[in-house]
Amino acid sequence: MTICLVTDRRRRSPIEQASEAAEAGVDLIQIRERDLDAGALSALVAGVVGAVRGSATRVVVNDRVDVAIACGADGVHLRGDSMPAVRVRAMTPEGFLIGCSVHGPAGAIAAAGAADYLLAGTVFPTASKPGKTGFLGLQGLAAVVKAVSVPVLAIGGMSVAVAGDVASAGAQGLAAISLFANPDRPIKDVVRQIRDRFNIGGDFPPQR
Repeated sequence: MTICLVTDRRRRSPIEQASEAAEAGVDLIQIRERDLDAGALSALVAGVVGAVRGSATRVVVNDRVDVAIACGADGVHLRGDSMPAVRVRAMTPEGFLIGCSVHGPAGAIAAAGAADYLLAGTVFPTASKPGKTGFLGLQGLAAVVKAVSVPVLAIGGMSVAVAGDVASAGAQGLAAISLFANPDRPIKDVVRQIRDRFNIGGDFPPQR
C-alpha cells in the first residue's frame, strides 16, 4: 500500500514532519502550501527534499511544476482545476511523478491516462474542509477504483479506524493531513497501525 502525508505548515513544520516520515516509511509527501509565493515555497520544498534524501520517501509539490523541478522534488500533484496531466507529462522529464485529485469516476478516467496515481475524495467529513457536503463515501471510492487502472489513494477523513474499509473498497493507499499532524503521536506508530489495519481489510461491501 501507499501512504501519503499531506503538509499543512500551520499545524506542524513540514520539514520536521518529513524527517520523521522518512524514518517511518511514509511513501509520499505532498507539499500543499497554496498561499506561499514561489520563493517561500521553493525554500520549503528544498528543505523537505533535503530531509528525506537517502530514503525511499518521495516528494511532490501541489501544482507548481516549476518549483518541483527547480528544487529536485520527485513530481507534482495537480488539483482538479489545474493544468491537465497530459500537458504536464509533455513538459517534464522521464520518471517525473504526476498525481491528480479526482472527485468521481468521470474525472478519474479523464486524468488516468497521464497520471501515476489519483487522490480520490473527499471520502469522509474532515476538519480540513469544514462545511463541505457531498462526500464520496466508500461506494464512490470503489467506483473510482473500478473506473481506472492506475493506483487510487483515498483522502478526506482518513484514520487508522477506516484504513481497512478503504482497502476493502479497492484503494491502494490513503493520504491525510490531520493523521500525521500531532507532534505527540509518532508518525512511525501511525504508519504501523495503518499498514496493519489496511492489510486486514474492513467491512466493505457491508456484510449482510
